[in-house]
Amino acid sequence: MAFSASWHTLLDELDALAEGATLLTPLSHTRFRITDTQEHRVIIEFEDNDETRPLQRDQFETLYRRITDDPDGFDLDRLPPDADPYPAVLSLHPRFEINEDTGIITETDEPTTSQLLDTAADPDTEPDERTEPDLDVYADALLLIDALERHDVTTLDDVETDALVNLYTLCSEVQRNANDLRQTIADVLLSRLHHDQPVTGPFGSVQRTSRRTRSLKAEEEVLETLEDAGIDRERVMGVDQSKVDDAVAVTGLSETDVYDIAESEYVRKAEVNEERKETRLQGLKDQLAATEGEEAEALRREVEELEDRIEELTEFKSGQAFHTRTGSEP
Repeated sequence: MAFSASWHTLLDELDALAEGATLLTPLSHTRFRITDTQEHRVIIEFEDNDETRPLQRDQFETLYRRITDDPDGFDLDRLPPDADPYPAVLSLHPRFEINEDTGIITETDEPTTSQLLDTAADPDTEPDERTEPDLDVYADALLLIDALERHDVTTLDDVETDALVNLYTLCSEVQRNANDLRQTIADVLLSRLHHDQPVTGPFGSVQRTSRRTRSLKAEEEVLETLEDAGIDRERVMGVDQSKVDDAVAVTGLSETDVYDIAESEYVRKAEVNEERKETRLQGLKDQLAATEGEEAEALRREVEELEDRIEELTEFKSGQAFHTRTGSEP
């Protein structure tokens, strides 16, 4: 009887949804819509592929029982494959709520939130005002794009040395700061990803995964363990590089007597002229502020295009799949 009442309450909530209302699955973050409600099932349609799927009443009842039987709620990781839409739909009931941070759906007597997206806002619509982010990667990327547009990098052999130095320095700065931002984003994402299911955004997808690493225990402990198993310690003893270096230092031997040495050359960033970077960046902004008329409008469009490209670059980089050891792979 309790579920029957809850089921009809849920159907009433679904019938009251605005046309085109979109829901989001809690695990894979897939968008879908309710296309029909019936006494024994709910019909949904996924936005990404227009696939239609019926969600059966008896499956909702099973989920309902598991939630209400456990005072701590139901762990979403225990959902069967392809059952992700069920808790999203059930969250429209005023007594059920999904907590994505903990990965559970619970019953509550308090007002709840749901997996219903804000239908009043178009996700593809840009806000009227753009706010410049206070991020090092943003400023460096803006300077890099400006430099790239001033030089023909398709023929680097023809570019002056000082310009190449600037390009290399800015590329290094963007790489370092973008990786710091990517790590921070990855740390937040890890708390939101469950069940090893990929989550898709406009430019790509990410998936929580794990990496297994090994490090030897204390040397004597390892040797004793192997000896107890019948392995003689001489079989696993090897050359320790640090001990070899100490030995070479007190003998007449040279490095080439014990090492095969290969040399290679590379470019290393020596220093960054932060003052010059700030001056150039401020110059771009001042140039825009001081320009009027058609020239100002053209310059504004140029800077907006640069900002758009920076945003696409940073979003794409941070949206790439990552692995979890300390948050993402280097």
